[in-house]
Amino acid sequence: MPATIFEQGVDAVSERTQNRAQKSERRLAAQLAEQKAAEAKRRRQAWAGGLAGVAVAALLVTVFVLVGPTGADESNPTAADSPAAGAPSADAPDPAAGGTELPDGADPALNTPPTVEAAEGELTELVVTPLIEGTGPAVESGQTITVNYVGILYNEGEEFDSSWSRGQPASFPIGVGGVIPGWDQGLVGVTIGSRVQLDIPTELAYPDGGGPAGPLRFVVDVLGAQ
Repeated sequence: MPATIFEQGVDAVSERTQNRAQKSERRLAAQLAEQKAAEAKRRRQAWAGGLAGVAVAALLVTVFVLVGPTGADESNPTAADSPAAGAPSADAPDPAAGGTELPDGADPALNTPPTVEAAEGELTELVVTPLIEGTGPAVESGQTITVNYVGILYNEGEEFDSSWSRGQPASFPIGVGGVIPGWDQGLVGVTIGSRVQLDIPTELAYPDGGGPAGPLRFVVDVLGAQ
């Protein structure tokens, strides 16, 4: 027998109720899934944050151990504490030089600062002029030499640097690019105990700045090499 209108209505209502229940279950399942995903994300973020904190703490401990509490290794001075490359002077004297002590057999005139006068004309090449001949061995490239010196502007005669004014000789490597080229080229081969005059053209002095412009004249006393 065909269903009555009442029965059909009941069936329709039952079907709608069932559909609503299924939709509610699906929404609840989706909400639960979202909550689980959010909770998992929070756990991952908390875990990552904890690892980052541990890594930062480990880095800080490592830096403190390697660098020390002052933030600097005092046993390893920086380049700023050392003489600038390309400069002819070095303030730290060689302790073995004994201040202004002269090498054996050296001319006593090396105890007296030289008088350095200006020159005339154009200087186009390095000129090395012996003023006092030393009796010691010749300076070799790569050695550290100890010297007294006076430097003036070649044409003007104005003094711009002098170890004598600081009261002690200067020491530095020679022939290895640690000083201006005019010194590297002019002092290698000079015998210890010598006083030499170096006339240095601009291109072998400070052509790119960092020191006085133009040609220079130095008088250098070679007191030792090692």
